[in-house]
Amino acid sequence: MENTQTTTSTSWITIIGIIAVIVIGAVVWLYPSQEDKKTIIEPVIEEIIAPVQESEFIDNTLPEIVETPPVAVVEEVVVEPIKPVLPTLDESDSWLQEKLPAITWRKELLKLVIDEDMIRRLVVFTDNFSQGVIAYEHSPLIKPASSFSAIETNKDGVAALLWDETNSRRFSLYVDLLRSVDSDTLISWYFELKPLIDQAYQELGYPDENFTDVLQDAITKVLDMEIPKERLELTRPSVMYQFKNQEIEKRDDVEKLLLRLGKENLLVIKSVLLEMNEKLSRARP
Repeated sequence: MENTQTTTSTSWITIIGIIAVIVIGAVVWLYPSQEDKKTIIEPVIEEIIAPVQESEFIDNTLPEIVETPPVAVVEEVVVEPIKPVLPTLDESDSWLQEKLPAITWRKELLKLVIDEDMIRRLVVFTDNFSQGVIAYEHSPLIKPASSFSAIETNKDGVAALLWDETNSRRFSLYVDLLRSVDSDTLISWYFELKPLIDQAYQELGYPDENFTDVLQDAITKVLDMEIPKERLELTRPSVMYQFKNQEIEKRDDVEKLLLRLGKENLLVIKSVLLEMNEKLSRARP
């Protein structure tokens, strides 16, 4: 009996255990853990998005149009300088005679200027001067009123002729006229009259050369002139005086004329011409 009861109890326990396992397994299968939930793939439901109407974003209200005034376009107008109306070369004397008083404050000294055929005189005299020749017949200035003189001395029984320093006074008025000239106005007039000056220069047989080069050569000749330190002695083999120093006597006519001007006058002329030459160089085209 006892064995039968024991076997019966065991059977029931076994049956109950099997049922419990089945129940627990069903629960586990039906109710997964939180961690298992994370791996569950839920079905994706596609959301149908309605197409956006363009009109939903466009403001049908037009912005206020502000009209801007038209911008005036100003065209740059290049004003050509008015070229002076020049007279002909043959009629240029009256034009120059009218303008000359404006070039110097020493108007009384204009009587030293020869007012006939002035442009041709200037061109011919300058061309010769640049070559060391004095063309007296074409000089733009009148000759000095006083004549040259020398001083006779007798030292230790030896007669000698010395340069009279007072001779330089003959040229003082010419130097004063040059010093009184407004150099800026003179340079301006030179380039204004350049067409007539070129015409006069071409008449001499220089069709392709620039007269400004000749003018500056003449000025340079004065600037390069060296002044002797010793007192000049003279001789008079004939009517004309000569320099006793043969090295000086061999110089060209222009250099000997510059010596006759005297040291002080020559220094003033050099100073004035140096300034003019610099302005002439800057103003050249």
